[in-house]
Amino acid sequence: MVDRGASALSLPDDWPAHPDPILALNRMGSFDWDLDTGLFHMDAQAHEVFDLRPDEYDGHPETLAVRVPAPEGYRLDALVSQAMKDGSENYGTYFRIRCRDGSLRWTHTQGYIRRDETGRPRRIVGIVRDATQELDDLAARREQASQDAARQEQTNVVQLTTAALAYARSVDDVIEVLKDTHGLTHLGATSLVMGLVEAGRIRLIAEGPAGSFVPGTDVTGIDEQYPMSEVVRTLTPRFIESPEEFAESYPLLWPHITGLNITAAAYLPLIAQARPIGAMGLLYSDRSGFSPEDRNVLVALGSSIAQSLQRAMFYEQEKDLASGLQQAMLPRTIPSVRGADVAVRYRAGSAAGSLGRDIGGDWYDLIPLPGGRVGAVIGDVQGHDTHAAAVMGQLRIVLRAYAAEGHTPATVMARASVFLHELDTDRFATCLYAEADLATGVVQVVRAGHIDPLVRQADGSCRRVPVEGGLPLGLSAEFGSLEYPVATIELDPGNTLLLCTDGLVEQPGADLDDGMQTLTALIGSGPADVRDLADKLIDVAEERGGDDDVALLLLRRRGLDAPQSGGRLQQHVAPGDPEALSEARHMIRAAVRAWGSGDRADEIELVADEMITNALMHTEGSAIVTLRVLAGSERRLRVEVEDSSSALPRRREAGESGVSGRGLLLVDLLTDVWGVEARGGGKCVWCEFIVPGRA
Repeated sequence: MVDRGASALSLPDDWPAHPDPILALNRMGSFDWDLDTGLFHMDAQAHEVFDLRPDEYDGHPETLAVRVPAPEGYRLDALVSQAMKDGSENYGTYFRIRCRDGSLRWTHTQGYIRRDETGRPRRIVGIVRDATQELDDLAARREQASQDAARQEQTNVVQLTTAALAYARSVDDVIEVLKDTHGLTHLGATSLVMGLVEAGRIRLIAEGPAGSFVPGTDVTGIDEQYPMSEVVRTLTPRFIESPEEFAESYPLLWPHITGLNITAAAYLPLIAQARPIGAMGLLYSDRSGFSPEDRNVLVALGSSIAQSLQRAMFYEQEKDLASGLQQAMLPRTIPSVRGADVAVRYRAGSAAGSLGRDIGGDWYDLIPLPGGRVGAVIGDVQGHDTHAAAVMGQLRIVLRAYAAEGHTPATVMARASVFLHELDTDRFATCLYAEADLATGVVQVVRAGHIDPLVRQADGSCRRVPVEGGLPLGLSAEFGSLEYPVATIELDPGNTLLLCTDGLVEQPGADLDDGMQTLTALIGSGPADVRDLADKLIDVAEERGGDDDVALLLLRRRGLDAPQSGGRLQQHVAPGDPEALSEARHMIRAAVRAWGSGDRADEIELVADEMITNALMHTEGSAIVTLRVLAGSERRLRVEVEDSSSALPRRREAGESGVSGRGLLLVDLLTDVWGVEARGGGKCVWCEFIVPGRA
């Protein structure tokens, strides 16, 4: 009947604007789910089935969570996902919804999966209908049927409850399943009590109907005269078949529950791995005994509940451990940075519908560096488990150490990649490292497979900054061959640099570029304060949900009242890399202007360019360019070019062609002082310019 109905479902071309009137006449609502956009359209009759007004539904299936209890939602998600994966054309199932007045009722849905020519699911169309009367009628017929049919019904209840318990992720979920499911009603129970064994005592976690709590029973000893204590001691179920038996067996408890009109009760030990982890009691107000079949069903139900409860307890313990590990691996505090406002946020993802750990390898860090500089790190280790978090913690520490040692950004990234490769793990990581000189606003950025940074201007506009990247960390151990291009960004006062992991960008049904555009628009419309902006972004990620973590770091440059002495910028220039040479020139130009030396900018840039070119032409390795401001009786700007050759430069006259030979002449002519220093197996050619202080 179900398959024939699904195959006969024919939707007109203008669906869903005009649903088939036959569906409406049969009080069936229709839906049309676009899997590419995620939009879930429902007609008016479907709104009635879900007890929703049109203004309460925004077209996204997540909104239905107000009506669909969490365990039912997990089961529906698993059913639809399996149907799409195994190539099924349709699916159908019953599930419960919570009505506006808080009551539960049964609903039936049937969906038809439409696929494209490649077999990929693109849309799901189908119906929903109120099945409460249908199931109630079925229950009534079964009550009038033979004893065999009644036993089958009880078995179905156990199976239904067990299926719902399979998706319980916490102890509260287990209790919610037992209280919300129709299973207890079909078994005839009025209410439920439950306790967990902890340190030789029983702690009450479900107390039955509202207002039925008995003072002094929130924690009881296993040796006390209470029914749950008895079943835990004896590991044997206890079936109480009359009020008189209850009063005689448990005189301490009975006087407190006489107002509940209890006529019978069943107390079951919850046993997992051959040890009691708790006890459960089902209280009845219209039963006078338990048949052997009833007892077998209840014992089977207790066994299923015990397994689910133990799984939920293990999950909560793992979640607490994972959360503690994650927090321990992230920086405990973020240092204050002179000249900048900083905000960091972290949101743990959740693997909905599974018992996976809610922990990942996303991290952020802020590293104070000499000379008023600061290093900002954002990264993501592959995987969502404690191993990913452990790798993240080690990687964060070595990145911090390499940066603090004074290595260039490219070297920091390359060394970190080698470290991760040699860590004997199969994980890799994406990362972005930005080293900012807050006195000049010059930011050097290195990207290892990570998403690009964004910059928000002081006027509120926001743009994505494309940065040429290298391999993710850990994919290669060839230190000398690892190339991480360095990009230079100028961060003016009032501008904000934003670094984030892909959990903030990626959205179901949208590619990365669309996600970046959405994020850019969101940042542009957000508050100016970095803390308020970070709160808004993380709230959006929380509302969207998802199983990926989100790490976020925002750095807003306030600007300094005066330039800092000892300011230092450094750039690595590889031979045969015109982009690196261009970036070095850009860094020099921006630094000279920001340090208030604009009247000598052309001289400084020309001399630095000549020194870099000489190092690349007359040596076999790369060059490291360093700029710094020296304070003293005279304010000086110092340029250093370091290479790996020990051969000293020599001054010579230009040849007949006039092409070469003028380098040191220019240096000698334009600088105030210059010289050469030995540096290990290489040398450093340096020069200084006397520059006036900032007006």
